[in-house]
Amino acid sequence: MADKPVQRRLAAILAADVAGYSRMMQTDEVGTLAMLKERRRDILGPLVAQHQGRVFKIAGDGVLVEFASAVNALRCAVDLQKDMTAANRGTPDDRHVVLRIGINLGDVMVEGGDLYGDGVNVAARLEALAEPGGVLVSATTYDHLKSKVEVGFEDIGVQTLKNITEPVRVYRVSQPELIAPTRQTSEPKRPSPLTDKPSIAVLPFQNMSGDPSQQYLSDGITEDILTELSRFKDLSVAARYASFHLGNKGQNPIQTARELGVNYVVEGSVRIVGDRIRITVQLINAKTDSHIWAERYDRENRDIFAVQDEVVAAIVATLEGRMVAAAAEQSRKKPTSSWTAYEFLLQGRVLANAHTEKEAVPLLRRAIEIDPTFAQAHAWLAFGLLGIYWFDANAATLKEASVAAQRALELDSNDPTVHQANAMVMLWARQYERSDTHFDRAIALNPANAEIRADRANWLRYVGRAEEALTVIDDALRRSPYAPVWFWRIRGASLFQLDRHEEAVSALENMVQKDRYAWAYLAAAHAYLGNTVAAGQALAKARELTPDTPLVALIANIPFAHSEARDHFLDGLRKAGLEE
Repeated sequence: MADKPVQRRLAAILAADVAGYSRMMQTDEVGTLAMLKERRRDILGPLVAQHQGRVFKIAGDGVLVEFASAVNALRCAVDLQKDMTAANRGTPDDRHVVLRIGINLGDVMVEGGDLYGDGVNVAARLEALAEPGGVLVSATTYDHLKSKVEVGFEDIGVQTLKNITEPVRVYRVSQPELIAPTRQTSEPKRPSPLTDKPSIAVLPFQNMSGDPSQQYLSDGITEDILTELSRFKDLSVAARYASFHLGNKGQNPIQTARELGVNYVVEGSVRIVGDRIRITVQLINAKTDSHIWAERYDRENRDIFAVQDEVVAAIVATLEGRMVAAAAEQSRKKPTSSWTAYEFLLQGRVLANAHTEKEAVPLLRRAIEIDPTFAQAHAWLAFGLLGIYWFDANAATLKEASVAAQRALELDSNDPTVHQANAMVMLWARQYERSDTHFDRAIALNPANAEIRADRANWLRYVGRAEEALTVIDDALRRSPYAPVWFWRIRGASLFQLDRHEEAVSALENMVQKDRYAWAYLAAAHAYLGNTVAAGQALAKARELTPDTPLVALIANIPFAHSEARDHFLDGLRKAGLEE
């Protein structure tokens, strides 16, 4: 039987998004999402209907709308900008919803309710090119508009648009009312410090060894210094992923500190030469742009932990005299006496964080072989094995993870990572009360660690407390402006359990790289919303990522404490096309 021919039609596509959306989300995520939902309901929806358009895609802060007429598309865009400006009156400047809009008239491909092709892509590229509060149109659109609408146009020349083969002539709509109500600056709003305590960011140390394969070492040392500083409750420490995200941009450390909203910043470098290690480190006052302490350490590899202890003690003792080196002496722990075991831990930890657990586990086992008393290695082995269990649903794998977590606890009951590992293993073993106890202990030991809080949000969701889970994950996201993408999976899944399916889709679409569970939740949410094509596509993605284990078996293995949540998930997947 011949393939069904691709359906095509000519359409005017309006693409719009919110200027400064990431900044607004960092400042007040819950409030921003609520405001956007209200604006879509009260402004966007009625205007699209009035101008005979159809919304065919919403993703985060962006929307794509189809019109049969270019004139209707432009009139909708102009009215949309006017009504948004009016709605912004009376709200703080930093809470204004200011749109960028692009319009293109072109050929599109039709699949179910969705549209594809350059006709859509050009509109999206024009939107990205537009100024906040402005509207750009392509030459094909302009040709259909120039004698039919009341607005003026400014030819801004031929533009090369990303991933579009042919350059496009672009026109700016010059109606005065389209000027943005407030000037948007290119510099993001600095996040407010969470407390009045001294605050600090540890930027990723530079790898000066000339060997890219040694990057894990400099990153690992950075993380360990950051972790030790996080033990101090009188010190606010920027999250690891925020520091790494901005620190790896290569920008000025003072600018990075200001973007993170911290008073102090630590930067340094690591160089390995033979059996010796050189660490340079400096502490900078971001307010005065002055170096207040710097040191260089040349030691044998086996002295790495003594160097880390000295660095932490010096930083803490220097910060406004609030702490002394004796406090650092009391808190620090030497995880192992073996440099080689530590190297294996760092390599395994990097792979586990990258969700390549099958590669991480052998390295972590090697670290334990070298030093059986290495608590961190046992804890990370538990994490690695748990990651494998999520794929294979093999009870023996979970049992081995439990043994590793318990051994880590026996070796060091005052380590937050050890308690986090035990909490996660106990959760998947459905020992909910014991899991909660370990989460509480982990947070008490390291209150600055947003990942522990995010994992606990999952615990709350699984035991049927989805409202609380949403509050906790929102707090974790507030603490982490550059949070790992899996934070958004937890948020999306929590919203899904609360039957807030449209918001769940928006949250899950924030994940640039989705895992199988994210695709599965996206499929179920789309199915409940009646988006059958999108649901089927998401389900296919989830299946692609679970080639060895049926998707239904993985869902059955999720540690829901109550069957209602599992049934709600499975019913959505069945609507999306899941066959058991």
